[in-house]
Amino acid sequence: MQESNKNARRKFLDKGLKLGFATALGGLGISKLAEEISAKPNHSSHEKMELMDTDGNIIEVDSSEVQEVMHKTDPDEKYNVREGIPNRKFVMVVDLAKCKNALACQSACNKHHYVTGDNAWIKIYNMQESETTSPYWMPVTCQHCDEPACVTVCPVDATFKRRDGLVLIDNERCIGCRFCMAACPYSIRVFNWSEPDQGEIYLNMEHDMSHHSPTPEHAGAPSKMGTVDKCDFCPHAIKNNELPHCVTACPNGVFYFGDKYEDTVTNGDETLRLSKLLEDKAGYRFMEDLGTQPSVYYLPPTDRLVDFKDGLENYTEYESVAKPE
Repeated sequence: MQESNKNARRKFLDKGLKLGFATALGGLGISKLAEEISAKPNHSSHEKMELMDTDGNIIEVDSSEVQEVMHKTDPDEKYNVREGIPNRKFVMVVDLAKCKNALACQSACNKHHYVTGDNAWIKIYNMQESETTSPYWMPVTCQHCDEPACVTVCPVDATFKRRDGLVLIDNERCIGCRFCMAACPYSIRVFNWSEPDQGEIYLNMEHDMSHHSPTPEHAGAPSKMGTVDKCDFCPHAIKNNELPHCVTACPNGVFYFGDKYEDTVTNGDETLRLSKLLEDKAGYRFMEDLGTQPSVYYLPPTDRLVDFKDGLENYTEYESVAKPE
């Protein structure tokens, strides 16, 4: 039952982002969808799904019809790992009021990306503005900036930004100069000083062969000694309509992930309107005055759901971060 619930949470395009689903229907539009549904005789409904039309109205349709229309894709359109997913803009929201320092996000990320030791891609900091304010925990990942300084300084195009907002590293191109680490104002990049102990890992990702290089573009591929690593928003997962591992692993619903164009984010348990969430909770972006335009938003730690405790026991489900059995 627990494994079933996890799988249900990971599927975020089919179920989670239903409020903004009109954009995800491959350009068919809500009116065309309605026409196709009404034109079918003997149409029976088992499970209903809410969709939003272009006027902002919520309508109810049969989920089976949505699945059928959604999967009408161009068979000749090949996924390009360096270009990303068209017509998408992925964003993350971190609710600081909910974070208990369970470290499940970090452990899950380490496990699924085969990261060990100090090279964890997610850092959780003990924050306190002053002696008279309450402390809180702050998870920090790559901010996947729209104006990334790391991309600007890379001399070999190893660090690149996709059109869906993800900033990734091609380990096959990276020469280990670490210019990107110096340029990143968030200090989230790590360097592989030794060969990562990752075991046998093959991510389910198609690599772009259009650049005619001797090897495929290995963005999101296993880490290599002498190269830089960082949070990648799990492109191998979102390509399959799944949430990043940190989102589904968190037992407290701290992380929300979604599409800015659809104005919708979900933590797997609840789906919210992005713009309303940021407005109602006074959302902000880390070091926003630098002009990097981060894709990660934070909700301030007001009205925290739990008391702050230093050294909380780690969430045990993802404690094992070594290479898989």
